[in-house]
Amino acid sequence: MQFRKARRLRRLLKRLRLFLEIRLRQSRIVLGSGGVRVPGWIMTDIEQLDILRGEDWAVYFRPASLDAILAEHVWEHLSEEDGVAAARHCFRHLRPGGRLRIAVPDGLHPDPQYIDAVRPGGTGPGAGDHKVLYTCRSLQEALERAGFHARPLEYFDEGGFFHATVWDPQDGMIRRSARFDDRNRNGELRYTSIVMDAMKP
Repeated sequence: MQFRKARRLRRLLKRLRLFLEIRLRQSRIVLGSGGVRVPGWIMTDIEQLDILRGEDWAVYFRPASLDAILAEHVWEHLSEEDGVAAARHCFRHLRPGGRLRIAVPDGLHPDPQYIDAVRPGGTGPGAGDHKVLYTCRSLQEALERAGFHARPLEYFDEGGFFHATVWDPQDGMIRRSARFDDRNRNGELRYTSIVMDAMKP
């Protein structure tokens, strides 16, 4: 009983801290931060903001009030339909011209060990909870169903070729990317993500 009360109190305090932070600072949030800090951004996790619950969004944000949303390796934990629903919540709460920068494991990465690690039920950390393995095309289509104009920044294509556009980490840092992941040394792309900017018109 005491444990449940303490857990409820911790959750309430986290929500209150997030609410105050949003009121005092700029409106750039990280979804599913896992405790990783990104300077200049407000961190959120599921205990504070369940991205599938409209009520959670409404507690913190007015429609069209956010400048930017960052989500690194979150969408693969949602079903395809839930991914579209979450993207619609993001779309609703971003200002026109606002950006959702999203990164997910790349289903067309040519390394079979990478695919085995990141596929739903795979061998990598957290993969037991993965529900979708996106390709650039399938992620783009899901984001466009939510109303966004989606532009890929990093991805492998169907022929196994890697494509990358220069992107600014100040607009949303993706650690698991070709440029910033320490596993990508000596020109060998061992761990990359599909990195995509979804813009609200």
